[in-house]
Amino acid sequence: MRRVLLLLVVNLLTLTALFAQYDKQQFFFRGRQSLIEGKYSNAIEQFNILVQLDTNLYEAFFFRGIAKYNLGDFLGALVDFDQTLKINPIYTPAYHYRAITLSRTGKYDLALKDLEEAVDLRPGYTGLYFSRGVTYFLSQQFEKAVEDFDRFIRREPRVSDAYLNRGASHLYLGDTLRAIGDYNTAISLNRFDSEGYIRRSRIHIMQKNFEPALEDLTTALSLDSTNTFAYFNRALVRYDKKDIMGALSDLEKVLELDPGNALTLYNRALIRSQIGDYNNAIDDYDRVIAINPNNVLAYYNRASVFVQLGRFRDAMDDYSQAINLYPDFANAYMNRSYVKNQLGQFTSAKSDFDIAQRKVRDYRAMQSDSAGVSAFADTTRKYDRLLALDADFAKRDFNNELLQYRDVDIRLKPLFKFRPDTVVREIAALEKRFEDRRMSEFKSSLNIPVSFTSTPPELSTVNQRIYIEETDNLLRRGKSGTALFAKALLESGNKQYNTALECYNQAIALEPDQTFYYINRGALQSEMIDFISSMESNVQVLTLDNAGATRAKVREQVTRSYDYTAAIHDMKRAAELTPDFPYIYYNLGNLYCLSNDLPESIIQYSKAIELFPHLGEAYYNRGLVQIYLQDKQKGCLDMSKAGELGIQEAYSVIKKYCTTENR
Repeated sequence: MRRVLLLLVVNLLTLTALFAQYDKQQFFFRGRQSLIEGKYSNAIEQFNILVQLDTNLYEAFFFRGIAKYNLGDFLGALVDFDQTLKINPIYTPAYHYRAITLSRTGKYDLALKDLEEAVDLRPGYTGLYFSRGVTYFLSQQFEKAVEDFDRFIRREPRVSDAYLNRGASHLYLGDTLRAIGDYNTAISLNRFDSEGYIRRSRIHIMQKNFEPALEDLTTALSLDSTNTFAYFNRALVRYDKKDIMGALSDLEKVLELDPGNALTLYNRALIRSQIGDYNNAIDDYDRVIAINPNNVLAYYNRASVFVQLGRFRDAMDDYSQAINLYPDFANAYMNRSYVKNQLGQFTSAKSDFDIAQRKVRDYRAMQSDSAGVSAFADTTRKYDRLLALDADFAKRDFNNELLQYRDVDIRLKPLFKFRPDTVVREIAALEKRFEDRRMSEFKSSLNIPVSFTSTPPELSTVNQRIYIEETDNLLRRGKSGTALFAKALLESGNKQYNTALECYNQAIALEPDQTFYYINRGALQSEMIDFISSMESNVQVLTLDNAGATRAKVREQVTRSYDYTAAIHDMKRAAELTPDFPYIYYNLGNLYCLSNDLPESIIQYSKAIELFPHLGEAYYNRGLVQIYLQDKQKGCLDMSKAGELGIQEAYSVIKKYCTTENR
């Protein structure tokens, strides 16, 4: 589908009329070219300028929405598509792409409504039927999906993806013959696409035709050696063919490419326990349970490994946990009874045995009940088989299969402060920077060039030495607040924090109403804390796992907490002196976040944004905190705005925590 969408974008870009003004033409051309080349962030920058020049350029909003979509920013894309249709209510491509985006966010009814509107406007637009077929498929309306793919294929019979999708629809309708026919056609149209071979192999596996399945998966991997899904399925086939070492080899490859694949870890644990590699099997079960503490099968099977090792108390704990999760698990009661007997707890063992027998009787009396939980009372069932991606237990107990065992440290954008620079930087035309006369005058009063930024400019050792000599010479002729301030900047750059702090103190004593002295002294005090904590491996960051869970994480072991009160006090004093300077509130947001007062940090970031709506770092940090606090809708919208304003890291966060599967 991605390839079809790319063709749609290229066609739309080619057919779009040029704007009347030359400047608009240039920006539009650059944005359009960036889209075609896949440079989506660059495209957003160009379209940002266009919508700034003319708020009625609906195509600029539309193409910016496409760029955001391709960066995984679906919420931001929807905002732009909405604006496109607000300006031009009959612009068919906006309905089309908004429908695609709505479909990606799981809003299938709204997506279908948009597609109906688009079809009414342009019934001859073939791509609409492909997209609507996909939406019908995702909303499990498989008959309608087949109808739309039929319409598309009649007009575009050489698009292999259409056959793959129609084949999947046939498969869900139980028609394996038509499904495999479509997969064969897709392969004949594009023999170098691994997807057709993988899908056809799944039908062979369902039909227990392991040889052709193995051949298809091997071919797929020859075309795409990084396809973890193909390795995983080939491992299952090899296992069924009694090629245990081959299966293990494929599972190892999956974990090499995707170390946190919980289902693969679980299957490897089962194989390792079956071949007597008990300690490594326990390690794998440990990781599975760390990912999903509610996985009953992991506890149950780890307990059996503990039994093999004679670790009966550990086994009893795991059987107990399995029972806590599924109280009707008769086998777990039966096995815990055995373990308790081994530990000499005979009365309790007899109680477990009786409970197991009663649950078995109850299960047999209600075998017509199709509820999944009662199946755990079936003592004839084996729970040590490998799980496939489409197995019932995989879907229920592994939380949609591919859980990630990755913690990602998401760091706040740093504090804004004055920093030594090589040159005085001018504001470029149309660049959305905060302009402040007081700041400009202050920078001009310093004897060294500075930038007010959150990231250090590159300053060579030679320039650093020259600036220090000039500043020291100036101070020898007499102390002034600005010279002391410059000295503090240079000393803090050399990690001479105490000297820098003393310089700030003296500067403030000379000019107690100078806002910028307090901003930099507060930033320095925060930086001193961060430096000390990093020396102790004690840096606290916001940590979010890939399933969207959040928690505070401290690297290594927490040994002490740190007090940002002095830094906060300086920022508040700066706010009293200059209440309309947005970066003060941004800095306060960071300091409150570091002090674990997250609600207050959101308030401060919001103040900064109110004063300067183009402060991308404030959107990024506020969005990060809101995601951490599980307010993902607001957090992801903030991340979208941060990305739009040029914060590239925002799109990495969006992809991890704002896509449908992670929300």
